[in-house]
Amino acid sequence: MSPRQRILVAGSANLDFVVRAGTIPTPGETVLGRDFQTFPGGKGANQAVASARAGGAATSMLVALGEDDYAERLEASLRAAGVELTIRRQRGVPTGSAFICVSDDGENAITVAPGANACLLGSDLPALDDIGLLLLQLETPLPAIEAWARRARAAGVRVALNAAPAHALPQRLLALIDLLVVNESELAALTGIGDDIGAALARLPVPMVVVTLGALGCCARIDGVLHPCPGFAVEAVDTTAAGDTFCGVLVAALAGGADPEPALARACAASALTCTGDGAQSSIPARDEVEAFLAAAPAVDAGRVAALRAHCGLA
Repeated sequence: MSPRQRILVAGSANLDFVVRAGTIPTPGETVLGRDFQTFPGGKGANQAVASARAGGAATSMLVALGEDDYAERLEASLRAAGVELTIRRQRGVPTGSAFICVSDDGENAITVAPGANACLLGSDLPALDDIGLLLLQLETPLPAIEAWARRARAAGVRVALNAAPAHALPQRLLALIDLLVVNESELAALTGIGDDIGAALARLPVPMVVVTLGALGCCARIDGVLHPCPGFAVEAVDTTAAGDTFCGVLVAALAGGADPEPALARACAASALTCTGDGAQSSIPARDEVEAFLAAAPAVDAGRVAALRAHCGLA
């Protein structure tokens, strides 16, 4: 492995408080839940775990944690996955947490209390001497994210951004990004285009933009050309961390030298597998699980391909 293959994730870590219920409550509604569990989570931490488990590139993470029991669980989960840590410890500030309701059909609604994540600064980024790719999300302060991206660009490090949660972004930040990953709602929020995926992707001034499309798969615009990638059919139990898994596995594959299309297919497979388990980091698959899934997966039928192409305006 060359020194510049290493991945650095700078982002959030949360302890997830998860309740299962028949349906996700609508505004003003109370629903009676069933099972309650806690899981290590947070977009940054989930993506770091996914990248580390994917193999192909060593993964490290810049993370802010409090001095509480939540922090101990999150740190243990990250280290167990093989993520090397740079921790900014915050006194008197709680570790981040998230409150998640998961419905019987596997969908979820999430509210995040940032806690220590909101304390990260642009100056906190560690040395980039051995880093080939920096992966960012939007659960940490935007000024810090922009500072990290600017420093990485100056150092010749590729920058990937998962623009989640949805947030308006300045053009000066987008100009620093090499790979942008969004879901459909985030794509619409960034571009103001909600009914034409191709037009929305074309509006973003980033060399590679990927929109994830749930069970349909994803569609990438790479150097101006659209590349739809079909998803994999699974019986979803919990979609928490599916998008984070996609991001972590995608950057790991790209950092390891994979071409974009097989990297996208691997990310779709890992994301689908994540939906078959409970929780965030607890459901992220290891490399050998993804390999076995891909080897056993039937060929994607023409109907699924046609549905994806139609959704992307390519039919």
